Amino acid sequence: MASTKIDIGEFSHTPASSIPAIVDGVRATFRSHKTKDVQYRLKQLRKLYWGIVDLQAQFIEALNRDLGMSAFEAELTELDFILEDLRFCLNNLEKWVKEERVSGMNPAFFILNHRIRKEPLGTCLVIGAYNFPVQLSLGPCVGAIAAGNTVVLKPSESSPATATVLKTLFENYLDPDAYTVVNGAIDETTALLDQRKAADTLTPVTLELGGQNPAFVTKNSDIALAARRVLYGKVFNAGQICISTNYVLVDRSVLAAFIEALKATYQTYFPKGAKASPDFGRVVNQRQFQRIKKMIDESKGKIVLGGEMDEAELYIEPTVVLVESKDDSMIVDETFGPAFSLLAVDDLDEAISIANDVYSTPLSLAAFGSSMENKQILNQVTSGGASINDAFVHASMSPAPFGGVGQSGTGAYRGKASFDTFSHARTIAQTPGWADSLFRVRYMPYNFKKLNQMPRPPRKNLGFDREGNVVRGVSYWLGFITRLGATGAKGALLRWIVVLVSAVAFARRVNFETVRLIL
Repeated sequence: MASTKIDIGEFSHTPASSIPAIVDGVRATFRSHKTKDVQYRLKQLRKLYWGIVDLQAQFIEALNRDLGMSAFEAELTELDFILEDLRFCLNNLEKWVKEERVSGMNPAFFILNHRIRKEPLGTCLVIGAYNFPVQLSLGPCVGAIAAGNTVVLKPSESSPATATVLKTLFENYLDPDAYTVVNGAIDETTALLDQRKAADTLTPVTLELGGQNPAFVTKNSDIALAARRVLYGKVFNAGQICISTNYVLVDRSVLAAFIEALKATYQTYFPKGAKASPDFGRVVNQRQFQRIKKMIDESKGKIVLGGEMDEAELYIEPTVVLVESKDDSMIVDETFGPAFSLLAVDDLDEAISIANDVYSTPLSLAAFGSSMENKQILNQVTSGGASINDAFVHASMSPAPFGGVGQSGTGAYRGKASFDTFSHARTIAQTPGWADSLFRVRYMPYNFKKLNQMPRPPRKNLGFDREGNVVRGVSYWLGFITRLGATGAKGALLRWIVVLVSAVAFARRVNFETVRLIL
């Protein structure tokens, strides 16, 4: 239960009429170039770190009020997660901002000094989500600040207590001229979006959406393991996770065993039932409660686990529904809650076909099969990310990039991916004044004789024929021998080192044997 001793303040909407001035203010700060200074960025990130630490009790209280989230889940998945992302960024930012040489440039053009400079995009709008309202709000902000941008954060109004603490965090720990929070709902979000419509102005957008995430349980799966990890993914944060399993495609031969394993796992997790557990959260609000309830009520399947609901507490018991069709209400929409469905299949090919039919680009997938089966799943089902023999561990640890593909989103963030997302890779070259004669070929009147003196792509002896087949001529085999069969320069160097070390050792041994014979 939420504590009454911790005061976090009241949620209040930012007046929509003030939003243009707020945005103009942070834009003006960006144009002052203040945020481009790397030491300034590092100082802001350090202050953000301490702000999260100092407000830990307020965040835990807010997350409990908003989601019924336990203190354990709040610290593990919200506070520790974002602090680790900050720590990684602080330890690496000075390396990330350094200019990079353009690799693969023709040596003839080395004097042009082609390089890439990472520059900030400008003023960034971050729109948070309600299910993990701390890390999904602050994670992108970390990348935006690190890249040198100014930021407007719009937390989710569905997690109002956490939004209130986020506003306190920004106002008391960060530079208010550069970073600000706008709270509100549809009107305030619309007013923010009106400041720069992405479709009209080619503003870059990163979207982390969702989708009907499948799990695959084959006849070669470890059934108990699969049940334990799939169910974990649906009870954690009451299943309100965009990468949790939406439906499980189970080989018909192990369906009964999988259901029994789910029941046994439930008893292990909740010996006194989920409702009495201090670890199990609640659905965020009545609207989401009714949405999930409607999916279960309209299903033509059979509830094989759970099913209890209490709207007054926004409680939905972890629920598993055995369905008979991919068109069932439990599959055609994203559950985003503590409920999921099982659909029996005859083989893996059928399972893959169904998954691609239901939602061709989910945000996540989970594969519980043999090595060959898992490889087939990865090769034939596209997703934003994937976990083998687990629910969603691929997206549970920073600094691994996280993002969607196709219908489930675009772009990625976390770790260095956040810095790159909020940066522009600006290519710079510098031609010395004295080098003009080296590039006279580009000046009119054009002269093919001069053009042919320049390094140009070959028209013959390409190493492949017109059918795209590799042609291994004399040059290939000379290179193969020179590289000792390695495919790259590093591999060749390592092999030559091994050869030389072996030769020296052999020579010493021969010398030793010779001396011994003489004696």
